[in-house]
Amino acid sequence: MNQLETFTSVEMFIFDVDGVFTNSQVLVLEDGKLLRKMNIKDGLAVKKAVGQGYRIAIVSGGKSEGMRHRFKDLGITELHFGVTDKLKVYEELIRTYDQDPGKILYMGDDVTDYPVLRRVGLPTCPNDAVSDVMGIAQYVSPKAGGEGCVRDVIEKTLRLQGKWQ
Repeated sequence: MNQLETFTSVEMFIFDVDGVFTNSQVLVLEDGKLLRKMNIKDGLAVKKAVGQGYRIAIVSGGKSEGMRHRFKDLGITELHFGVTDKLKVYEELIRTYDQDPGKILYMGDDVTDYPVLRRVGLPTCPNDAVSDVMGIAQYVSPKAGGEGCVRDVIEKTLRLQGKWQ
């Protein structure tokens, strides 16, 4: 199966947060809170995919009520924060939804994403991911984390499946 055919079979998206939805940078406030920057175009694509009935899950090692609120506003209900074992959460998602792993697109940017990237049908990453992740990704977005890489893979999937417009 070529790369474009792999996008046509995607039924579910799973995303890491830091380095994917954000640019991996945090602003540390005096009270210890962390601020992250997200791309609004990624959010629009997420809303479009949710509206088309795609399952979307967030699996992140980070903990942020602000992020949780943002993702809920976008319509994502599968929110997993503070995760130390992403593979365990991934396996739970497969069981919960009786999901074929070959029809899952996962996007991650660092070594904590590696175990899941090795098991999905379409492992993807932003163009500024670490080299270990880039080495196993079937698709490297031309966009960096926090700069539209989420929009890139969602739009590509929906366009190839005739569901973007």
